[in-house]
Amino acid sequence: MKKLCCLLVSVLLLTAAALPASAEAAPSADLQLQQVTQAVKAALDLDTDAYTSFHGDCSEGELVPLWDLWWEGDAGTLSVTALSDGTIVSYDHNPAEAVSSASGHGLPSFPKGDPDQARAAAEAFLAKVLDPGLESVSLTEPSGFDRLDSTTYRFSGTVLLHGLPSPLRCSVTVRASDNTVTRFWRDVPESMFLGDIPGSAASVTRNTAAGLLGTQQSLRLEYILPEGADTAVLCYLPNPVHTFYVDARTGQLVDLTALEEDLFKNGMGGAAAGDTAAEAPEAESGLSAAEEAGIRQLEGVLSSQELDKALRAVTEYGLSRYTLASARFTVGEAETGGEAPVTCTLRYSRSDGSDVYGRTFTVDARTGEVQRVSASFPYDPDHRSAISETEAQAKAEAFLQNHYGKRYAHLALYETPGQETEPLAAGENVTSYSFRFARQENGYFFPDHCYTVRIDAGDGTVCGFSFQYDDAVAFDAPDGICTAEAALDAWMDTYQVTLGYVLVPQPLTGSDDVSQRLRQMGLSSFYFLKLGYTLEREDAIRGIDAKSGQPVSYASSGSGSGLTYTDAAGSWAAAELQRLGRYNVGYDGGLFQPDKLLTQWDLVCLLYSLNRSPLDPAAADDGQRDAAYAAAYELGALTQAQRNDSAILTRGQVVRCLLDAAGYGPVARLEGIFTCAYPDRASIPAGELGYAALAQGLGLVRGAYDAASPATRAQAAVMLCRLMER
Repeated sequence: MKKLCCLLVSVLLLTAAALPASAEAAPSADLQLQQVTQAVKAALDLDTDAYTSFHGDCSEGELVPLWDLWWEGDAGTLSVTALSDGTIVSYDHNPAEAVSSASGHGLPSFPKGDPDQARAAAEAFLAKVLDPGLESVSLTEPSGFDRLDSTTYRFSGTVLLHGLPSPLRCSVTVRASDNTVTRFWRDVPESMFLGDIPGSAASVTRNTAAGLLGTQQSLRLEYILPEGADTAVLCYLPNPVHTFYVDARTGQLVDLTALEEDLFKNGMGGAAAGDTAAEAPEAESGLSAAEEAGIRQLEGVLSSQELDKALRAVTEYGLSRYTLASARFTVGEAETGGEAPVTCTLRYSRSDGSDVYGRTFTVDARTGEVQRVSASFPYDPDHRSAISETEAQAKAEAFLQNHYGKRYAHLALYETPGQETEPLAAGENVTSYSFRFARQENGYFFPDHCYTVRIDAGDGTVCGFSFQYDDAVAFDAPDGICTAEAALDAWMDTYQVTLGYVLVPQPLTGSDDVSQRLRQMGLSSFYFLKLGYTLEREDAIRGIDAKSGQPVSYASSGSGSGLTYTDAAGSWAAAELQRLGRYNVGYDGGLFQPDKLLTQWDLVCLLYSLNRSPLDPAAADDGQRDAAYAAAYELGALTQAQRNDSAILTRGQVVRCLLDAAGYGPVARLEGIFTCAYPDRASIPAGELGYAALAQGLGLVRGAYDAASPATRAQAAVMLCRLMER
């Protein structure tokens, strides 16, 4: 170490709290920093001679002090956060020779590196920073390396204590080019909980714990609409429940949620949530006032005056005291073969002294049907509700019955177990009451279809409204369903009863310095570590199908698995198609058609998939075509003047497009400096020689160049794949 400077030692976070006097004087700040630095260097086997600047400071956490150490110099930068005994909490290494993650060209590259070697490097680093007699980590599969141009592997995992799961997590990032660990962080026991780590021996059996945990689970029978279906089916869904664990020593069933609510209520949380004073205004968008006149020319669109008159005719909205402040029309996207939807957002306001009240309505501009209503209220600490919640509910029901009578016959107040409305305490007031009425068919709720109504607590008017409802949805008959008991058994089978360590809030009874400081902060309890059984599952399960008795998973939110083709097997380019498809580079629709002659539009779609969602060339609409071509222009693969969707491209044209897109065009167009060894070298036009030579040097084309021959989809994919291997 050549230079020691910028030593900064921070004071305690709570400067106003008088801490108990220490029994013996603590080491000086510079001595503490020296000890921590030596411990960190020894743990990580660091050679810091190449760094020319160093400084460190200490921040007093709630439980323990943390030391932040920084090195800087020609070697790059290095920062480490550690406990006073040298335990590593985080590590960030930025070598000076680190390369950018960008490929440097217009086209992305395939990731480079060996995941097995990267994992070995991560595990070797963990061996330096974990307590070998207590801690271990089972790393997950690396993330971040499933993307083009990625240069690092990121591993994460749970820190096992005595071989059992714990609430402690860690992460290790490894640079793929040389398997250097560049980042690390972890949770440490000292900063997460008080007390010791219990032993791993349990006095309670797993079966006993499973029985106790199962008593807290319950299901309700409702309709759900499967992804892509038009018929709703019955499903047993879980009721909202608190999180419980079974103490592995005492066998006690403990409500963790209740304990944490008390903990946050008494010092670790903010003020209790109350009724919001106002809803956030919607973003101003759509057509300007000058353009409103133009939109009225659309057939069937009502004027703002006509829409305002229709809203005022609904007495439940109470608009007689409000003034129309603005009206803005917005044109949506038309579905295939249909007309574009037009909505109008009408804003109303009224003043009561210095207080301003607002109402906002979004309506169908052709029919006047109200789609959404919201309200804003001024802050008034002396506000008093004029009506009770029971009276407000009656007004909401009357509103729905008067204006949505046909559908109201299929609606009922929807409250899931554990989420029922609680009566207001004496003297407690709100600005509005909200009620959700869900669709009910064959005696069972279908909450995806519902109406939500808010009632102004001051005057009883409707100040909020929204709905989602589709009359076309059919409902499966409620026959042949399994029993609730069988469904609950199937639900419990989706869990694993896991023995591990759990963070549990416990009363602060100790007389140590940390406990006293936490009590001075207003806390009466804090986290301790307990050995216990919990319910765990890897997959997200929605519920149990009422007829089959099988678990129902949530619909996948994305492909994530890449592209696959039913016609790629047996193709000479199958390996390249599979490799590109792994990164979603290719064509949507399940077919690649490797031997099909390549059109300009085919190549544009292939390039578009590099940075965006893949397209099906045969099914794309005009908007997608224009967007894909715009992306090709931006890459430099084509110019607007060259657009010719149906043109069959030659092999030479494909090479030119790909190399231009990759940024090699300026070099390829230099004359008199290139040579190549193609067997048909003499037939290559002089203007293409630079592209041909680069294509050979980069491995895009092997064998004859054959510039004038029509290219196939497979040939373009193979050239692209080889170019991305650079």
